[in-house]
Amino acid sequence: MNWYLHVLKNYATFSGRARRKEYWMFFLISALISIVLTLLDILLGTYSVEYEAGLFSGLYSLLILIPSIAVVVRRLHDTDRSGWWILISLIPLIGVIVLFVFICLDSQPGTNRFGANPKEAASQTIPPVETDRFIS
Repeated sequence: MNWYLHVLKNYATFSGRARRKEYWMFFLISALISIVLTLLDILLGTYSVEYEAGLFSGLYSLLILIPSIAVVVRRLHDTDRSGWWILISLIPLIGVIVLFVFICLDSQPGTNRFGANPKEAASQTIPPVETDRFIS
């Protein structure tokens, strides 16, 4: 849940880098929330079969539109690609597949033109485990 909240706190931050974990956790939690809200729309009668959308799920989709775009751009930065690569998704089928591959790629090691590697920064903040202190 922290990853989801982290993306929402940085809802309009298009600079920097985002780890795969940050992207996929945001995607997973957003999908679960959308499913729950769609079920709620169906139960309350606010779901339109004609438009295949509901009131609450539609509002939620609008609310997370900017944070979703921002996390994809930061994820592209993590693979050392410009955020403008998001526009490749406008090409039917092939564009979405290419963007999916870019999102799935591992981080570029070290610092790139978009900043320091967040994966390496996270591993440096974890204190080492002491293994030489055994009780005899």
